[in-house]
Parts: sequence; C-alpha cells; structure tokens
Amino acid sequence: MKIIKSPEKLTPIIKKTKCQRQTIGFVPTMGALHQGHLSLIKQARKDNDFVAVSIFVNPAQFGPGEDLKTYPRPLRNDLRLCSKAKVDLVFLPDKQAMYPRGFSTFVNVEGLSNLLCGANRPGHFRAVATIVAKLINLVAPDTLYLGQKDAQQAIIISRMIKDLNFPVKVKVMPILRQKDGLALSSRNIHLNKTQKLEAVVLFKALGLAESLISLGLRDAGRIISRMKGLILKSKQAKIDYISIVDLETLCALKKINQSCLVALAVKFGKTRLIDNRVMIIRCLKK
Repeated sequence: MKIIKSPEKLTPIIKKTKCQRQTIGFVPTMGALHQGHLSLIKQARKDNDFVAVSIFVNPAQFGPGEDLKTYPRPLRNDLRLCSKAKVDLVFLPDKQAMYPRGFSTFVNVEGLSNLLCGANRPGHFRAVATIVAKLINLVAPDTLYLGQKDAQQAIIISRMIKDLNFPVKVKVMPILRQKDGLALSSRNIHLNKTQKLEAVVLFKALGLAESLISLGLRDAGRIISRMKGLILKSKQAKIDYISIVDLETLCALKKINQSCLVALAVKFGKTRLIDNRVMIIRCLKK
C-alpha cells in the first residue's frame, strides 16, 4: 500500500494506473475509519482494479465552535485498516497541500447547500464540494463511493459532478448501524454511555416515520410532530432539524405523494448526529 502526501507525487501514480487501463475506485474520508467507511472500501475493491482512499480533515468545513480540534485522528489505526482492506493507495495531504497560499477558488452548489444541515452551517457544503472537486481532479477515479448517512452531502456531490461534467460515476452505499440501530459515525466516540443509549431514539424516530407513511399518512407536518415528540422524550436530545424533503431538490414537502428523504440532526450534549431514511412511495392508502 502506497502512502502519498503530496499532489505532485500522486499525479504520476494515477497516470501510470490509467495508462495500464486499470479502473480506479475512490473513497474520500476524514479518517477515524469505522465499518461504514470499510463497507465503501470493500465495494470499491470489488468493483475496481485500483482502490484509493484519501484521509484529510478539511478545516474549511468546520464552523466556529464546531469540533475541528477534537475531531478524532487515529491515523495509525486508519492506515492499518486500509492495509487490511487491501487499499492500493492512501492520499494523506496536509492543509498546505490542499489550500496553498493564495487559494481563492471555491465550488458552491447553489440551493442544495443552504438547506437541512446547510441552514445552520454556512459555507460548510461549499468547503465539502471544493475539496471533493480537488480530490476528484487529483485521483481521477472511475467511480466515487459515498455513504448514505451523509445523504445531503452525497446529493450535493452528485449534482456537482453532473453539472461540471466530471467523468466519474457515483455509488452511494447503505448506512451501517450498530445492533441497536445507531448509525455508525466517527463522532459517536464523543458520546458518553447515557448519550449512546439515548441516541438510538433517532433510529426509532425514522422507523416511526416509515410506519406512519406506510399506513397512508401524507401530512409531513404531522409526521414530523410525532417524531419530535418521540425524540424529546430523551432528556439530552436537542433537535437541530427534522425534515421530509424531495430526493433531488431537498425542498421540504408538505404532502407526501412521492418518494422522499426523511432527514434529521440532533445534538446529544456537544455531539451533533445526523441520520436519514429514504422512503420509497409506491402506493399510499387514501
């Protein structure tokens, strides 16, 4: 497994791989790898001749008061997991490599970036889109692998790739969960024992929404109200948002007459967790 830290050293490796007509699967990460990340790597390994993983904690996507300083960085373990998963190359740039002096070019996906998580995190998705665009340009993958847990991020990146005609396919892989339903996340490490138990309510709230929709309830406001009531039974839960939105535009729906995304963000203590579920609507009861 090659570990490359500079774009200059990465470029000839990618060119050689392309010249050998090998397909490249790419998994961009911020490290602190868990089984969710490894499921993306596993799929990339299955689909491609060459697998690249990036590890870069992107400072630009952290807002004031967010957890940049405390974000977990277990690099040695991350590299061990990558090696075990038969990754061919890990791109490990530092801030200077990705944001050199005078850096002033950004990618902003209008509209989508200001909704859901973007409403209270201005500039967050501009930073995400910019860094992923740079990584795609450097790694030149045939297929990019993303996780459904970051549903808005996956939708924004997919839109960016389509709008800018990047020659790369996107595969969005299912959310991996603990046995109790809690979505795997690098931030779960910050939850204490009580918070971990209470955070399972997010999975239960999504299950409640699915049940109500399957029974034919079409009023998004009523579903959200029921979800809020369930979540707020947890003493430490502080709701950022709960939304039911269009799968493509992320615009809020009042009436559910189409497949949709139920998404939420909730804080437990200082730890902000996100989760979601895609609801496929085929036939609702009248």
